[in-house]
Amino acid sequence: MSDVTRLLEAIEEGDTAADERLLPLVYAELRQLARAKMAREQPGQTLQPTALVHEAWLRLVDEQGRARFENRAHFFGSAAEAMRRILIERARRRLAIRHGGGQERRDLEEIAVAAPMEKDEQLLAVHEALERLANHDSRKAELVKLRYFAGLSIAESAEILGISPPTAKRDWAYARAWLVREMEREAGPK
Repeated sequence: MSDVTRLLEAIEEGDTAADERLLPLVYAELRQLARAKMAREQPGQTLQPTALVHEAWLRLVDEQGRARFENRAHFFGSAAEAMRRILIERARRRLAIRHGGGQERRDLEEIAVAAPMEKDEQLLAVHEALERLANHDSRKAELVKLRYFAGLSIAESAEILGISPPTAKRDWAYARAWLVREMEREAGPK
């Protein structure tokens, strides 16, 4: 009988110390399993094997933080299934209409900086889109000015605007997408 199976049995019998010894014992194998799952994913995946392991672990334990498995094979089979479901959920989210529906991702920098900024039409297009954004959401427009034109970091911009860095990061992502969409809409079909 493996150490993992013994710990799983101890957990079933109520040994709370066994819970704490299980994760360090299986962590390396879970990371290897996660790396194998991630290797089959599309390039550009933002989820790292460590994050996949942690998210899967949270799904594997019950509300009291206890894992419930018959043996080592059952545990790793359940872990693999949890990882698979996490990856499927992420793929579905990426393809959801509200998350872009599988459209090609393009950054503001890709559009606005692809050609030199001295082009008057392009500078004007960025300016006009930014003004429309300011009418829609002035804080996000200010963030774009700080990040894109002043070259400040997320943290520096957040401090100036009096918001948290995570909020600034979300606002930055929203503003870039909004501006790209507006600039493409104004440019019309190609």
